[in-house]
Amino acid sequence: MRVPPISSEYLPDEGNSSACLNPWRGTGTLPTGVTGGKVPAIIVFGDSTVDSGNNNQILTIVKSNFEPYGRDFYDKKPTGRFSNGRIPTDLMSEAFGLRPFVPAYLDPMYNISDFALGVCFASAGSGWDTTTNQLANVMPLWKQVENFKEYQKKLETYVGANKSNYIIQEALYVVSTGTNDFLNNYYSPTSTRALHYTIEQFQGFLIGLIENFIKQIYQLGARKISFTGLPPMGCVPMERAVDLIQGRGDTCIEKYNDVALHFNDMLSGLVHKLNGELPGLRMVFANPYDALLQMIKDPSSFGFEVTGIACCGTGLFEASYLCNKLQPLTCPDADKFVFWDSFHPTQKTNQILVNSMMKNVLNQFL
Repeated sequence: MRVPPISSEYLPDEGNSSACLNPWRGTGTLPTGVTGGKVPAIIVFGDSTVDSGNNNQILTIVKSNFEPYGRDFYDKKPTGRFSNGRIPTDLMSEAFGLRPFVPAYLDPMYNISDFALGVCFASAGSGWDTTTNQLANVMPLWKQVENFKEYQKKLETYVGANKSNYIIQEALYVVSTGTNDFLNNYYSPTSTRALHYTIEQFQGFLIGLIENFIKQIYQLGARKISFTGLPPMGCVPMERAVDLIQGRGDTCIEKYNDVALHFNDMLSGLVHKLNGELPGLRMVFANPYDALLQMIKDPSSFGFEVTGIACCGTGLFEASYLCNKLQPLTCPDADKFVFWDSFHPTQKTNQILVNSMMKNVLNQFL
């Protein structure tokens, strides 16, 4: 299922797109009414699209815990999120009546009293293919699952077996990763995957890994899953910049977009298949492709002014350590840009995408 074309009704409230509420901190008990909702917690697996700070605690160069990242977040401080503010899972959590952010599991500032309402296991730079994770020295999905198992034990100790089982079975599991497997692995000049797989074979290989992962977290209790598709990855500023430098013009790389479209079709089929095979599973396909492409092709309808380059630095190549406070060209108003750095959307873009998904895909969990 693709998210249908979006309209102005999905725009953030004027003047509030960069606002972030004061995050609720755990007090030892769950807030009244929270566990009575249909979604008592948000549990997150994936890459930089949803990593809220786990990479801060591991030995990798894939980090964003420095300025200007986080300049529109609460307290205007960097947290390890690859955005000027909040990321999609933060916004989903708030939309479900939970806190306005989802804390990272490895963040020492938080503990199980915080994680009872939502927890992020994601690691920026990760992917389905083990070689994707090795290239960036980040947490693979299997390690994220190991952390989830550890979390389950802590949760049972904290709230008791009955409430723990309820949270695990009724939580919304958000899975968002895959772009790195293509842009930073298969199509990378340093990767050997293209020597051993055609792109179709590689896609099939990834689908097999994804199916195994879904079955694994299902066995661990997951029943409500939102699986995020690929964006129009040929339109991210980094890829457009490469084409521009090579003299092909400032346009999206259609080859990469076609790969994303085909892979999303395969993912949609997998979601349908597993919903039919696994009793009690309610998995939805949250596809950002069409909605994000619409913002890129018709930016003025959403209040954007710039789509081909990002806000940070020159907007062409800066991401992670290249996007830093020493960059003199970083834009003053990220709300005018679809992309924050050369790979990741701004908070405003994330908000529009989540608003659309909440109405068209995730509404069945409300």
